[in-house]
Amino acid sequence: MSETKVYLKPNVVLEPLYDRWYAWSHLISPATAAMNTIARHLTIMDSYLDDPAIHAEAVLNPKMKGGPFMDFNGGRVDEVKALKEDILKRQKRVIEFANAAKELDKILLAECKGFGLENAYGLVPDILKGYVELYYDRNNNADFRFFESLLYRSEFYNKSAQSIALWITDNDHRPFCLSTPRLNEPDVLHLDIPFDHPGIDEISRMKRTGRPLSEIKQILGITPEQEPLFETLFTETPPPAYKKYTGDKIRMRYFGHACILVETKDVSILVDPLISYYGYETDIEHFSDADLPDVIDYVLITHNHQDHILFETLLPLRHKIKNLIVPRTNSGKLEDPDLKLMFDNIGFTNVVAVDEMQTIKFIDTTITGLPFTGEHSDLNILTKSCYLVEISGFKLLFLADSRIVESALYKHIHSAIGDVDVMFLGMECDGAPLTWLYGPLLTKKISRDQDGSRRLAGSDCAKGMALVDIFNPKEAYVYAMGMEPWLEFISSIKYTDESNPIIQSNKLVKECEAKGIIAERLYGEKELLYERKEVLIAELE
Repeated sequence: MSETKVYLKPNVVLEPLYDRWYAWSHLISPATAAMNTIARHLTIMDSYLDDPAIHAEAVLNPKMKGGPFMDFNGGRVDEVKALKEDILKRQKRVIEFANAAKELDKILLAECKGFGLENAYGLVPDILKGYVELYYDRNNNADFRFFESLLYRSEFYNKSAQSIALWITDNDHRPFCLSTPRLNEPDVLHLDIPFDHPGIDEISRMKRTGRPLSEIKQILGITPEQEPLFETLFTETPPPAYKKYTGDKIRMRYFGHACILVETKDVSILVDPLISYYGYETDIEHFSDADLPDVIDYVLITHNHQDHILFETLLPLRHKIKNLIVPRTNSGKLEDPDLKLMFDNIGFTNVVAVDEMQTIKFIDTTITGLPFTGEHSDLNILTKSCYLVEISGFKLLFLADSRIVESALYKHIHSAIGDVDVMFLGMECDGAPLTWLYGPLLTKKISRDQDGSRRLAGSDCAKGMALVDIFNPKEAYVYAMGMEPWLEFISSIKYTDESNPIIQSNKLVKECEAKGIIAERLYGEKELLYERKEVLIAELE
Protein backbone atom coordinates (compact mmCIF):
# COMPACT_ATOMS: atom_id res chain seq x y z
CA MET A 1 0.00 0.00 0.00
CA SER A 2 1.40 3.39 -0.98
CA GLU A 3 2.04 5.98 1.73
CA THR A 4 -0.36 8.92 1.99
CA LYS A 5 0.91 12.11 0.38
CA VAL A 6 1.02 15.24 2.50
CA TYR A 7 1.44 18.96 1.84
CA LEU A 8 3.33 21.65 3.70
CA LYS A 9 0.84 23.81 5.54
CA PRO A 10 0.47 27.28 4.00
CA ASN A 11 1.34 29.05 7.26
CA VAL A 12 4.70 27.35 7.89
CA VAL A 13 7.54 29.86 8.27
CA LEU A 14 10.93 28.87 6.89
CA GLU A 15 13.21 31.17 8.84
CA PRO A 16 16.88 31.34 7.79
CA LEU A 17 19.39 31.82 10.61
CA TYR A 18 23.10 32.55 10.97
CA ASP A 19 24.53 31.74 14.40
CA ARG A 20 20.86 31.70 15.44
CA TRP A 21 20.45 35.34 14.30
CA TYR A 22 17.98 36.19 11.53
CA ALA A 23 19.93 35.82 8.29
CA TRP A 24 20.08 38.71 5.87
CA SER A 25 22.44 39.37 2.99
CA HIS A 26 25.33 40.81 5.03
CA LEU A 27 25.43 37.53 6.95
CA ILE A 28 26.28 35.53 3.81
CA SER A 29 29.32 37.27 2.34
CA PRO A 30 32.23 36.05 4.52
CA ALA A 31 33.67 39.50 5.14
CA THR A 32 30.43 41.28 6.06
CA ALA A 33 29.28 38.29 8.12
CA ALA A 34 32.52 38.43 10.11
CA MET A 35 32.16 42.14 10.78
CA ASN A 36 28.52 41.79 11.86
CA THR A 37 29.47 38.95 14.18
CA ILE A 38 31.86 41.11 16.20
CA ALA A 39 30.24 44.53 15.87
CA ARG A 40 26.55 43.63 15.94
CA HIS A 41 25.83 40.18 17.39
CA LEU A 42 28.52 39.94 20.07
CA THR A 43 28.13 43.62 20.94
CA ILE A 44 24.38 43.30 21.47
CA MET A 45 24.84 40.11 23.52
CA ASP A 46 27.48 41.75 25.71
CA SER A 47 25.18 44.71 26.29
CA TYR A 48 22.29 42.43 27.22
CA LEU A 49 24.38 40.36 29.60
CA ASP A 50 25.62 43.55 31.27
CA ASP A 51 22.11 44.93 31.90
CA PRO A 52 19.08 42.93 30.69
CA ALA A 53 16.67 45.38 32.31
CA ILE A 54 17.75 48.24 30.04
CA HIS A 55 16.96 46.11 26.99
CA ALA A 56 13.57 45.12 28.42
CA GLU A 57 12.70 48.79 28.97
CA ALA A 58 13.97 49.91 25.54
CA VAL A 59 11.95 47.27 23.66
CA LEU A 60 8.75 48.72 25.18
CA ASN A 61 9.59 52.21 23.91
CA PRO A 62 8.20 52.76 20.38
CA LYS A 63 10.94 55.31 19.71
CA MET A 64 13.54 52.57 20.24
CA LYS A 65 11.94 50.14 17.80
CA GLY A 66 14.60 48.74 15.48
CA GLY A 67 17.37 49.53 17.93
CA PRO A 68 20.06 47.12 19.23
CA PHE A 69 17.96 45.72 22.05
CA MET A 70 17.18 42.07 22.78
CA ASP A 71 13.51 41.21 23.19
CA PHE A 72 13.63 38.67 26.04
CA ASN A 73 11.92 40.80 28.70
CA GLY A 74 15.15 40.78 30.67
CA GLY A 75 15.22 37.00 30.95
CA ARG A 76 16.93 33.97 29.39
CA VAL A 77 20.32 35.31 30.43
CA ASP A 78 21.91 31.87 30.75
CA GLU A 79 20.78 30.92 27.23
CA VAL A 80 22.18 34.15 25.77
CA LYS A 81 25.45 33.54 27.59
CA ALA A 82 25.61 29.98 26.24
CA LEU A 83 24.95 31.20 22.69
CA LYS A 84 27.70 33.80 23.01
CA GLU A 85 30.17 31.19 24.23
CA ASP A 86 29.19 28.89 21.35
CA ILE A 87 29.75 31.68 18.81
CA LEU A 88 33.11 32.58 20.32
CA LYS A 89 34.20 28.96 20.03
CA ARG A 90 32.79 28.05 16.60
CA GLN A 91 33.58 31.38 14.97
CA LYS A 92 37.03 31.84 16.49
CA ARG A 93 38.79 32.23 13.14
CA VAL A 94 36.00 34.37 11.70
CA ILE A 95 36.30 36.72 14.67
CA GLU A 96 40.08 36.87 14.20
CA PHE A 97 39.49 37.70 10.53
CA ALA A 98 37.13 40.57 11.40
CA ASN A 99 39.50 42.04 13.97
CA ALA A 100 42.35 41.81 11.44
CA ALA A 101 40.29 43.74 8.87
CA LYS A 102 39.80 46.55 11.37
CA GLU A 103 43.51 46.45 12.22
CA LEU A 104 44.45 46.68 8.54
CA ASP A 105 42.37 49.84 8.20
CA LYS A 106 44.39 51.40 11.02
CA ILE A 107 47.71 50.22 9.57
CA LEU A 108 47.00 51.73 6.16
CA LEU A 109 45.95 55.03 7.72
CA ALA A 110 49.11 55.22 9.83
CA GLU A 111 51.75 53.81 7.48
CA CYS A 112 50.75 54.43 3.85
CA LYS A 113 51.36 58.03 2.87
CA GLY A 114 51.27 57.95 -0.92
CA PHE A 115 54.43 55.96 -1.61
CA GLY A 116 54.52 52.58 -3.32
CA LEU A 117 52.47 49.90 -1.55
CA GLU A 118 54.48 46.79 -2.38
CA ASN A 119 56.36 46.83 0.92
CA ALA A 120 53.11 47.46 2.81
CA TYR A 121 51.97 43.90 2.04
CA GLY A 122 54.36 42.80 4.74
CA LEU A 123 52.27 44.76 7.26
CA VAL A 124 49.04 42.94 6.37
CA PRO A 125 47.92 40.67 9.26
CA ASP A 126 48.81 37.05 8.48
CA ILE A 127 45.18 35.90 8.50
CA LEU A 128 44.39 38.32 5.63
CA LYS A 129 47.46 37.62 3.50
CA GLY A 130 46.48 36.50 0.00
CA TYR A 131 42.90 37.66 0.47
CA VAL A 132 43.42 41.42 0.02
CA GLU A 133 44.79 43.82 -2.56
CA LEU A 134 46.07 47.20 -1.41
CA TYR A 135 45.48 50.34 -3.47
CA TYR A 136 45.25 54.11 -3.37
CA ASP A 137 42.17 56.04 -4.36
CA ARG A 138 42.65 59.06 -6.61
CA ASN A 139 43.09 61.29 -3.56
CA ASN A 140 46.04 59.25 -2.28
CA ASN A 141 44.13 57.49 0.50
CA ALA A 142 45.21 53.86 1.03
CA ASP A 143 42.53 51.17 1.16
CA PHE A 144 42.09 47.48 0.43
CA ARG A 145 39.75 45.18 -1.43
CA PHE A 146 39.00 41.51 -0.84
CA PHE A 147 39.32 38.72 -3.38
CA GLU A 148 35.79 37.81 -2.40
CA SER A 149 35.54 34.70 -4.54
CA LEU A 150 38.50 33.24 -2.62
CA LEU A 151 36.85 34.03 0.71
CA TYR A 152 33.89 31.83 -0.27
CA ARG A 153 36.39 28.98 -0.75
CA SER A 154 38.12 29.61 2.56
CA GLU A 155 37.52 28.68 6.19
CA PHE A 156 35.89 32.09 6.64
CA TYR A 157 32.77 31.06 4.72
CA ASN A 158 31.36 29.12 7.64
CA LYS A 159 28.34 27.24 6.30
CA SER A 160 28.00 25.45 9.63
CA ALA A 161 26.69 28.73 11.06
CA GLN A 162 23.66 28.53 8.72
CA SER A 163 20.45 26.83 9.83
CA ILE A 164 16.72 26.84 9.25
CA ALA A 165 13.91 27.27 11.78
CA LEU A 166 10.46 25.91 10.91
CA TRP A 167 7.36 27.05 12.77
CA ILE A 168 3.68 27.82 12.26
CA THR A 169 2.30 31.34 12.40
CA ASP A 170 -1.24 32.67 12.52
CA ASN A 171 -0.68 36.41 12.21
CA ASP A 172 1.58 39.13 10.75
CA HIS A 173 2.77 40.53 14.06
CA ARG A 174 6.34 39.52 14.75
CA PRO A 175 8.90 41.37 16.86
CA PHE A 176 11.80 43.13 15.16
CA CYS A 177 14.12 40.31 14.16
CA LEU A 178 17.58 41.81 13.63
CA SER A 179 18.48 42.50 17.25
CA THR A 180 17.34 39.29 18.96
CA PRO A 181 18.71 35.80 18.31
CA ARG A 182 16.38 32.84 17.92
CA LEU A 183 16.73 30.71 21.06
CA ASN A 184 15.11 27.29 21.47
CA GLU A 185 11.32 27.29 21.66
CA PRO A 186 9.03 24.27 22.10
CA ASP A 187 7.10 25.01 18.90
CA VAL A 188 10.10 25.83 16.67
CA LEU A 189 12.02 23.10 14.84
CA HIS A 190 15.68 23.88 14.17
CA LEU A 191 17.42 22.12 11.28
CA ASP A 192 21.19 22.42 11.11
CA ILE A 193 21.36 22.55 7.33
CA PRO A 194 23.06 25.20 5.14
CA PHE A 195 21.08 27.44 2.81
CA ASP A 196 22.15 25.50 -0.30
CA HIS A 197 20.68 22.23 1.06
CA PRO A 198 18.42 20.61 -1.58
CA GLY A 199 15.92 19.73 1.15
CA ILE A 200 14.85 23.39 1.28
CA ASP A 201 13.66 23.12 -2.33
CA GLU A 202 11.94 19.78 -1.71
CA ILE A 203 9.99 20.89 1.35
CA SER A 204 9.06 24.16 -0.41
CA ARG A 205 7.65 22.23 -3.37
CA MET A 206 5.34 20.47 -0.95
CA LYS A 207 3.19 23.57 -0.62
CA ARG A 208 1.70 22.53 -3.97
CA THR A 209 2.95 19.00 -4.64
CA GLY A 210 2.26 16.28 -2.12
CA ARG A 211 4.71 13.51 -1.31
CA PRO A 212 5.08 10.83 1.39
CA LEU A 213 6.18 12.20 4.73
CA SER A 214 8.88 9.55 5.00
CA GLU A 215 10.62 10.92 1.90
CA ILE A 216 10.99 14.47 3.16
CA LYS A 217 12.08 13.21 6.58
CA GLN A 218 14.90 11.30 4.94
CA ILE A 219 15.93 14.21 2.71
CA LEU A 220 16.14 16.59 5.68
CA GLY A 221 17.62 14.06 8.09
CA ILE A 222 14.81 14.37 10.63
CA THR A 223 15.66 12.51 13.83
CA PRO A 224 13.15 10.46 15.88
CA GLU A 225 13.17 13.22 18.49
CA GLN A 226 12.24 15.82 15.85
CA GLU A 227 9.50 13.76 14.21
CA PRO A 228 6.50 14.75 16.40
CA LEU A 229 7.01 18.51 15.85
CA PHE A 230 7.99 18.03 12.19
CA GLU A 231 4.78 16.14 11.44
CA THR A 232 2.64 19.05 12.69
CA LEU A 233 3.90 21.12 9.75
CA PHE A 234 1.99 19.04 7.19
CA THR A 235 -1.57 18.36 6.13
CA GLU A 236 -3.29 15.84 3.89
CA THR A 237 -5.51 18.60 2.49
CA PRO A 238 -4.24 19.74 -0.92
CA PRO A 239 -4.05 23.47 -1.62
CA PRO A 240 -6.39 25.14 -4.13
CA ALA A 241 -5.12 24.69 -7.67
CA TYR A 242 -3.14 27.64 -9.02
CA LYS A 243 -4.74 29.33 -12.02
CA LYS A 244 -2.15 30.58 -14.47
CA TYR A 245 -2.81 33.93 -16.12
CA THR A 246 -3.77 33.26 -19.74
CA GLY A 247 -5.14 36.65 -20.82
CA ASP A 248 -3.86 38.81 -23.65
CA LYS A 249 -3.03 41.79 -21.44
CA ILE A 250 -0.15 42.68 -19.13
CA ARG A 251 -1.11 41.99 -15.53
CA MET A 252 0.53 43.87 -12.66
CA ARG A 253 0.06 42.62 -9.12
CA TYR A 254 1.38 44.42 -6.04
CA PHE A 255 2.32 42.00 -3.24
CA GLY A 256 3.36 44.62 -0.68
CA HIS A 257 6.42 46.83 -0.11
CA ALA A 258 8.56 46.74 -3.30
CA CYS A 259 7.30 43.38 -4.55
CA ILE A 260 5.59 43.55 -7.94
CA LEU A 261 4.62 40.65 -10.20
CA VAL A 262 4.34 41.45 -13.89
CA GLU A 263 2.76 38.71 -16.00
CA THR A 264 1.64 37.92 -19.48
CA LYS A 265 0.49 34.56 -20.75
CA ASP A 266 4.11 33.99 -21.87
CA VAL A 267 6.32 35.41 -19.12
CA SER A 268 6.41 36.24 -15.41
CA ILE A 269 8.70 38.83 -13.77
CA LEU A 270 8.88 39.28 -9.99
CA VAL A 271 10.60 42.36 -8.55
CA ASP A 272 12.20 42.41 -5.06
CA PRO A 273 10.35 39.42 -3.58
CA LEU A 274 9.18 40.06 -0.04
CA ILE A 275 5.88 38.30 0.38
CA SER A 276 3.38 37.69 3.13
CA TYR A 277 3.60 33.99 2.53
CA TYR A 278 1.34 32.60 5.09
CA GLY A 279 -2.21 31.39 4.65
CA TYR A 280 -4.20 32.93 7.47
CA GLU A 281 -7.07 35.39 7.67
CA THR A 282 -6.12 39.06 8.05
CA ASP A 283 -7.87 42.42 7.97
CA ILE A 284 -5.73 43.47 5.00
CA GLU A 285 -6.40 41.96 1.60
CA HIS A 286 -3.12 40.75 0.19
CA PHE A 287 -1.62 38.31 -2.24
CA SER A 288 0.52 35.49 -0.90
CA ASP A 289 2.80 32.83 -2.36
CA ALA A 290 -0.38 30.98 -3.37
CA ASP A 291 -0.80 33.70 -6.02
CA LEU A 292 2.64 33.19 -7.55
CA PRO A 293 3.06 31.13 -10.73
CA ASP A 294 4.59 27.65 -10.67
CA VAL A 295 7.54 29.00 -12.67
CA ILE A 296 8.94 32.52 -12.29
CA ASP A 297 10.91 33.40 -15.40
CA TYR A 298 12.79 36.39 -13.97
CA VAL A 299 13.30 37.68 -10.44
CA LEU A 300 14.79 41.18 -10.30
CA ILE A 301 16.78 42.38 -7.26
CA THR A 302 17.25 46.15 -7.07
CA HIS A 303 19.74 46.45 -4.18
CA ASN A 304 21.38 44.79 -1.22
CA HIS A 305 19.16 45.83 1.69
CA GLN A 306 17.27 43.40 3.91
CA ASP A 307 13.81 44.65 2.85
CA HIS A 308 14.64 43.88 -0.80
CA ILE A 309 16.57 40.63 -0.35
CA LEU A 310 14.62 38.48 2.09
CA PHE A 311 15.81 34.88 2.27
CA GLU A 312 12.64 33.87 4.09
CA THR A 313 10.88 34.55 0.78
CA LEU A 314 13.66 33.75 -1.67
CA LEU A 315 14.79 30.34 -0.38
CA PRO A 316 11.31 28.78 -0.62
CA LEU A 317 10.96 30.29 -4.12
CA ARG A 318 14.35 29.06 -5.31
CA HIS A 319 12.99 25.95 -7.04
CA LYS A 320 10.61 28.13 -9.11
CA ILE A 321 13.08 30.75 -10.31
CA LYS A 322 14.49 30.30 -13.81
CA ASN A 323 16.63 33.45 -13.83
CA LEU A 324 17.71 35.67 -10.94
CA ILE A 325 18.83 39.14 -12.08
CA VAL A 326 21.11 41.14 -9.78
CA PRO A 327 23.16 44.34 -10.14
CA ARG A 328 26.74 43.64 -11.18
CA THR A 329 29.72 44.43 -8.99
CA ASN A 330 33.14 42.95 -8.47
CA SER A 331 34.63 45.72 -6.36
CA GLY A 332 35.77 43.50 -3.49
CA LYS A 333 34.94 46.36 -1.13
CA LEU A 334 33.80 45.33 2.32
CA GLU A 335 30.71 47.53 2.15
CA ASP A 336 29.67 46.29 -1.29
CA PRO A 337 29.57 42.47 -1.45
CA ASP A 338 28.96 40.72 -4.76
CA LEU A 339 25.35 39.54 -5.02
CA LYS A 340 26.01 37.03 -7.79
CA LEU A 341 28.68 35.34 -5.67
CA MET A 342 26.32 35.35 -2.71
CA PHE A 343 23.38 33.76 -4.53
CA ASP A 344 25.64 31.28 -6.33
CA ASN A 345 26.91 30.08 -2.96
CA ILE A 346 23.51 29.55 -1.37
CA GLY A 347 22.15 27.27 -4.06
CA PHE A 348 20.66 29.56 -6.71
CA THR A 349 21.34 28.73 -10.35
CA ASN A 350 21.16 30.95 -13.42
CA VAL A 351 22.13 34.10 -11.53
CA VAL A 352 22.71 36.90 -14.04
CA ALA A 353 24.52 40.12 -13.12
CA VAL A 354 23.55 43.15 -15.21
CA ASP A 355 25.39 46.41 -15.76
CA GLU A 356 23.84 49.86 -15.96
CA MET A 357 22.09 50.32 -19.32
CA GLN A 358 22.46 46.62 -20.16
CA THR A 359 19.37 45.00 -21.69
CA ILE A 360 18.12 41.42 -21.52
CA LYS A 361 15.81 40.48 -24.39
CA PHE A 362 13.34 37.58 -24.64
CA ILE A 363 10.06 36.95 -26.51
CA ASP A 364 8.41 40.41 -26.73
CA THR A 365 10.01 41.67 -23.51
CA THR A 366 13.15 43.52 -22.46
CA ILE A 367 14.61 44.16 -19.01
CA THR A 368 17.11 47.03 -18.77
CA GLY A 369 19.26 47.84 -15.74
CA LEU A 370 19.40 51.56 -14.95
CA PRO A 371 21.55 53.75 -12.68
CA PHE A 372 20.32 54.10 -9.10
CA THR A 373 21.35 57.02 -6.86
CA GLY A 374 20.59 57.75 -3.23
CA GLU A 375 19.48 55.61 -0.24
CA HIS A 376 22.99 54.26 0.43
CA SER A 377 24.31 56.89 2.85
CA ASP A 378 26.78 58.30 0.28
CA LEU A 379 28.90 55.15 0.33
CA ASN A 380 30.41 54.00 -2.95
CA ILE A 381 27.93 51.15 -3.40
CA LEU A 382 27.79 49.75 -6.93
CA THR A 383 25.42 46.88 -6.21
CA LYS A 384 22.20 48.67 -7.01
CA SER A 385 20.01 48.93 -10.09
CA CYS A 386 16.66 50.32 -11.16
CA TYR A 387 14.86 48.43 -13.92
CA LEU A 388 12.87 49.24 -17.02
CA VAL A 389 10.58 46.40 -18.03
CA GLU A 390 9.14 46.79 -21.53
CA ILE A 391 6.53 44.35 -22.84
CA SER A 392 5.14 44.81 -26.34
CA GLY A 393 5.99 48.52 -26.19
CA PHE A 394 4.47 49.07 -22.71
CA LYS A 395 7.02 50.45 -20.23
CA LEU A 396 7.12 49.91 -16.47
CA LEU A 397 9.85 51.74 -14.56
CA PHE A 398 10.92 50.42 -11.14
CA LEU A 399 12.92 53.09 -9.32
CA ALA A 400 13.04 51.30 -5.94
CA ASP A 401 14.32 53.68 -3.24
CA SER A 402 15.98 56.11 -5.65
CA ARG A 403 16.65 59.62 -4.43
CA ILE A 404 17.40 62.03 -7.23
CA VAL A 405 20.55 63.96 -6.33
CA GLU A 406 21.41 65.17 -9.83
CA SER A 407 18.55 65.61 -12.31
CA ALA A 408 20.93 65.59 -15.27
CA LEU A 409 21.55 61.87 -14.72
CA TYR A 410 17.88 61.01 -15.10
CA LYS A 411 17.55 63.29 -18.10
CA HIS A 412 20.33 61.28 -19.75
CA ILE A 413 18.48 58.07 -18.88
CA HIS A 414 15.27 59.52 -20.33
CA SER A 415 17.10 60.32 -23.55
CA ALA A 416 17.93 56.61 -23.80
CA ILE A 417 14.62 55.04 -22.78
CA GLY A 418 12.00 57.72 -23.48
CA ASP A 419 8.74 58.31 -21.61
CA VAL A 420 7.30 55.46 -19.54
CA ASP A 421 3.76 54.30 -18.98
CA VAL A 422 3.94 53.35 -15.29
CA MET A 423 6.45 54.47 -12.66
CA PHE A 424 7.04 52.92 -9.22
CA LEU A 425 8.94 55.01 -6.65
CA GLY A 426 9.90 54.44 -3.01
CA MET A 427 9.31 57.42 -0.73
CA GLU A 428 10.60 56.37 2.69
CA CYS A 429 12.21 59.79 2.70
CA ASP A 430 13.49 59.98 6.28
CA GLY A 431 15.47 56.75 6.40
CA ALA A 432 17.73 55.32 9.08
CA PRO A 433 21.21 56.80 9.61
CA LEU A 434 24.32 55.31 8.02
CA THR A 435 25.35 53.27 11.06
CA TRP A 436 21.99 51.47 11.42
CA LEU A 437 22.94 49.26 8.48
CA TYR A 438 26.63 49.86 7.76
CA GLY A 439 27.93 50.58 11.27
CA PRO A 440 29.57 47.15 11.78
CA LEU A 441 31.67 47.73 8.66
CA LEU A 442 33.18 51.01 9.86
CA THR A 443 36.52 51.17 11.65
CA LYS A 444 36.62 54.90 12.35
CA LYS A 445 33.79 56.25 14.47
CA ILE A 446 31.84 59.09 12.90
CA SER A 447 30.09 61.91 14.73
CA ARG A 448 26.37 61.83 15.49
CA ASP A 449 25.84 64.81 13.16
CA GLN A 450 27.67 63.07 10.32
CA ASP A 451 25.69 59.88 10.92
CA GLY A 452 22.39 61.75 10.93
CA SER A 453 23.18 63.58 7.70
CA ARG A 454 23.84 60.35 5.76
CA ARG A 455 20.52 58.59 5.59
CA LEU A 456 19.12 55.46 4.00
CA ALA A 457 16.46 57.68 2.47
CA GLY A 458 14.35 57.60 -0.66
CA SER A 459 12.65 60.52 -2.40
CA ASP A 460 10.49 63.22 -0.85
CA CYS A 461 7.75 64.93 -2.85
CA ALA A 462 10.01 67.47 -4.58
CA LYS A 463 12.49 64.82 -5.67
CA GLY A 464 9.74 62.41 -6.63
CA MET A 465 7.99 65.01 -8.77
CA ALA A 466 11.29 65.82 -10.47
CA LEU A 467 11.39 62.17 -11.58
CA VAL A 468 7.74 62.30 -12.65
CA ASP A 469 8.43 65.41 -14.75
CA ILE A 470 11.41 63.72 -16.43
CA PHE A 471 9.80 60.37 -17.30
CA ASN A 472 6.22 61.61 -17.93
CA PRO A 473 4.39 58.49 -16.72
CA LYS A 474 0.67 58.05 -17.26
CA GLU A 475 0.50 56.36 -13.88
CA ALA A 476 2.71 56.85 -10.80
CA TYR A 477 2.70 54.57 -7.76
CA VAL A 478 4.42 55.05 -4.44
CA TYR A 479 5.66 51.74 -3.06
CA ALA A 480 8.47 50.28 -0.90
CA MET A 481 7.22 52.17 2.15
CA GLY A 482 7.42 49.28 4.62
CA MET A 483 3.83 50.00 5.68
CA GLU A 484 2.32 46.53 5.59
CA PRO A 485 2.21 44.77 8.98
CA TRP A 486 4.19 41.81 7.65
CA LEU A 487 7.12 44.21 7.07
CA GLU A 488 7.49 45.46 10.65
CA PHE A 489 9.63 42.54 11.79
CA ILE A 490 12.32 43.45 9.27
CA SER A 491 11.89 47.22 8.84
CA SER A 492 10.66 48.38 12.30
CA ILE A 493 8.58 51.03 10.48
CA LYS A 494 5.21 52.11 11.82
CA TYR A 495 3.76 55.33 10.39
CA THR A 496 1.06 57.72 11.53
CA ASP A 497 -0.73 60.34 9.45
CA GLU A 498 1.82 62.86 10.77
CA SER A 499 4.85 60.85 9.61
CA ASN A 500 6.89 62.75 7.04
CA PRO A 501 6.93 59.92 4.43
CA ILE A 502 3.12 59.81 4.57
CA ILE A 503 2.84 63.58 4.25
CA GLN A 504 5.33 63.66 1.37
CA SER A 505 3.76 60.77 -0.54
CA ASN A 506 0.24 62.19 -0.07
CA LYS A 507 1.50 65.44 -1.53
CA LEU A 508 3.07 63.67 -4.52
CA VAL A 509 -0.15 61.77 -5.25
CA LYS A 510 -2.13 65.03 -5.24
CA GLU A 511 0.38 66.82 -7.48
CA CYS A 512 0.33 63.92 -9.93
CA GLU A 513 -3.46 63.92 -10.02
CA ALA A 514 -3.43 67.67 -10.67
CA LYS A 515 -1.32 66.92 -13.75
CA GLY A 516 -3.80 64.30 -14.97
CA ILE A 517 -1.58 61.40 -13.88
CA ILE A 518 -3.19 58.42 -12.17
CA ALA A 519 -1.45 58.11 -8.81
CA GLU A 520 -1.71 56.11 -5.60
CA ARG A 521 0.34 55.02 -2.62
CA LEU A 522 0.11 51.24 -2.75
CA TYR A 523 -0.81 49.21 0.30
CA GLY A 524 -1.77 45.59 0.83
CA GLU A 525 -2.55 44.46 -2.69
CA LYS A 526 -3.34 45.91 -6.10
CA GLU A 527 -4.06 44.38 -9.50
CA LEU A 528 -4.06 46.26 -12.80
CA LEU A 529 -4.36 45.11 -16.40
CA TYR A 530 -2.66 46.93 -19.27
CA GLU A 531 -3.01 46.68 -23.03
CA ARG A 532 0.02 45.74 -25.11
CA LYS A 533 0.83 48.78 -27.22
CA GLU A 534 2.30 46.91 -30.17
CA VAL A 535 -0.72 44.61 -30.29
CA LEU A 536 -3.03 47.63 -30.42
CA ILE A 537 -0.95 49.20 -33.19
CA ALA A 538 -1.09 45.97 -35.18
CA GLU A 539 -4.86 45.80 -34.75
CA LEU A 540 -5.25 49.40 -35.91
CA GLU A 541 -3.18 48.69 -39.00
